[in-house]
Amino acid sequence: MNKKHDALYDDVLGGLDDMAPSKSAARSSRFLKRSTTIADQVAGDIEEKTLRWVDPAECQMWERHNRDYALLTEENCRDLIDGIRSQGRQEFAAIVRPLPDGPLRYEVICGARRHFAVSWLRAHNYLQFKYLVDVREMTDEQAFRLADIENRDREDISDYERAIDYADAIARYYGGKQKAMAERLEVSPPWLSRYLSLANLPSQIVAAFASIRDIKERHARDLKPLIAEKKSLSVLIETSNSIAQAQEDARNGMGRPLDGVEVMKRLKAACKPATGSKPTHEKTYRRTAGDVPITVRNKGRRTVVEFDSSIGSAALRAALESFLDDRK
Repeated sequence: MNKKHDALYDDVLGGLDDMAPSKSAARSSRFLKRSTTIADQVAGDIEEKTLRWVDPAECQMWERHNRDYALLTEENCRDLIDGIRSQGRQEFAAIVRPLPDGPLRYEVICGARRHFAVSWLRAHNYLQFKYLVDVREMTDEQAFRLADIENRDREDISDYERAIDYADAIARYYGGKQKAMAERLEVSPPWLSRYLSLANLPSQIVAAFASIRDIKERHARDLKPLIAEKKSLSVLIETSNSIAQAQEDARNGMGRPLDGVEVMKRLKAACKPATGSKPTHEKTYRRTAGDVPITVRNKGRRTVVEFDSSIGSAALRAALESFLDDRK
C-alpha cells in the first residue's frame, strides 16, 4: 500500500475512537461520499454530463425539428420568457449536437421555445442571459426519437406539426414501414396511422384553416370517408378554397377569421349531399366555381334558401339571379 493510500485510510479510520466530531471525521465523511459516487459511476448508476452556457446566436434549429420555429412569438412564449427572467436563468437545458463546420457551433434538437425565449431576452437588453445546452452526439434517427419523446405530450406543438414530422420520418428512417416505426416510438400502430392520415390531408383543406395549430388529429378522422369519395372530395376542395379566401380576407382586415371548429362545420355541411344525406329537390347556385354557394331546398310547398354569412353581396346577387333564371 503506498503512502497516499495510507494517508487516506488514516483519514477514514484514525478518528473512530473519538466520540466527538472532528475535522478528521468530516474529511472521512467526504472521502466515503466520494468513494460511493465513484463506485456508482463505475456501476453505471450515475451518468455525468457537461452543460454549457452559450450565445443562442451560435445555434441553429435542426432542419427536421418537429416544431415550426416561425410560429413562435413573444405572445405564445410569454410564460417561458417571464419564467426565465424571474428565475434569473434557464432552468432546463436544451439538447443540441455539435456542427462539424461552418459559422455556427450547435444544432438544436430539443429546445426551440427556450432558444426563442433567450434570444428574445437578449434582443431586449437582457444580455446577461445565455442559452443552457446539453451537447450530445447522435444520429438523425436518434435525434428524431429524442425530440418526439420530449415533445409528444406538449400541447404547444400542434397535431399537424407532429403529423408532418412523422410522415417525413417514416420514409426517411423506417423504409415506409408503420409497424417498425411504431415499435421504435413505443406507440400503437393505429395511433401512428391516425397521425399519418392527418399529414396526408390535401393542401387545399390545410389552407382553409387560419393556422395549422387549429388542425387536430380528429379532423382527419372525420374527413377521411369524405376524402375517399371522388364526388365529396371535389366538394371539399371547392369549399376549402372558398374558406381559404375568407381567411385571407380576414388577415387583411375584412371580416373575422374562422376557428377550427367553424371550418370543420362548414366542410362537413358542404358534403352532406355527397354522403347520401341530400334532401330531395336540393340544388346549389353560385356565381363562379370559387364562390360560396347558396343552397335551395324544396320542402313540399316551401322553398328554403340558405347561404353562408361570409358570402359577398355581388356573389349572393349573382347566385340568386341564377336561381330565379332556373325557375322560369
